[in-house]
Amino acid sequence: MDTNSDNWDDLRIFLAVARKTSIRQAAISLGISHSTVLRRINGLEHHIGMRLFERQADGYFMTPAGEDLLASAIEIEDEVLAAKLRFVGHEQQVSSKIVITLPDVFSTHLLMPDFAMYQRENPETLLEIVSTYAMADLAKREADVAIRVSNNPPDDLVGRRVLDMARAAYACRDMVEKHGEKCAEILGWIGWGEKSAPHQRSPKKTSHRAPSSPWKEESDFPNAPTRLCIPDPVSALAAAKEGMGMVMLPCFMGDADPAVCRVPPGSLHRSTSIWVLTHQDLRNTARIQNFTAFIAAAIRQKRALIEGKLG
Repeated sequence: MDTNSDNWDDLRIFLAVARKTSIRQAAISLGISHSTVLRRINGLEHHIGMRLFERQADGYFMTPAGEDLLASAIEIEDEVLAAKLRFVGHEQQVSSKIVITLPDVFSTHLLMPDFAMYQRENPETLLEIVSTYAMADLAKREADVAIRVSNNPPDDLVGRRVLDMARAAYACRDMVEKHGEKCAEILGWIGWGEKSAPHQRSPKKTSHRAPSSPWKEESDFPNAPTRLCIPDPVSALAAAKEGMGMVMLPCFMGDADPAVCRVPPGSLHRSTSIWVLTHQDLRNTARIQNFTAFIAAAIRQKRALIEGKLG
């Protein structure tokens, strides 16, 4: 299908509708009006002379012509994104915006003071912090830098492995001091529902109360019952402080909170590494080099806390 005369904005809107199967959702994702999306799709179909979508009650679905155009549109999108990344990669100024994606507990319990220090030292740089466990697509500029815990970071990203992160089982300090190891059986686990412990691959669920989880099987208490499920580690920590169960947490969370302590024998688990990553086209950008070097050094300064040596 000849798309040489097609406007990139039209193709960008076409891609959004194809991916969302909804005019309204496409408009929201693009930040434009519903009527604009509809008008541009109708105009593109008129220009090509073919219907690209079947309008059904539950959404917009591609016709064979739409599927044909999709392959070409994705290739053009990749070329446009690559050109943008090359342009950004040629920046020599440190001042600009840096979008950082990282797990929320890294923001709330570990790195926010360091972000504040970086901002004070680089007042011309705007930091945008996106707290999420999902891996942002750096190739599509959803973020500039990703701080992630992983043993297998994406092949299309470059960066450095900073250090390994330790985890341990924690419970309310009063309960541990009163019952010792027996508190594991008394309290049981605070599990993660459909998810495994943070930063780990989700396990298959074998029952609604006690899913089989690698983190549980590798712990000091593989046979302790799971009596509560909270997928958010911050909320799980709050529950543990109230004596609602024991929870597997990163040591930088558990050891830093005096209301909880490790459940004896308090074994450490170092199964994953902390990475600071960026897209290969941004690695030589001055502002990215400056930030990634700073934040990697900040993480290393917290080595004892992150590796569980303070517990």
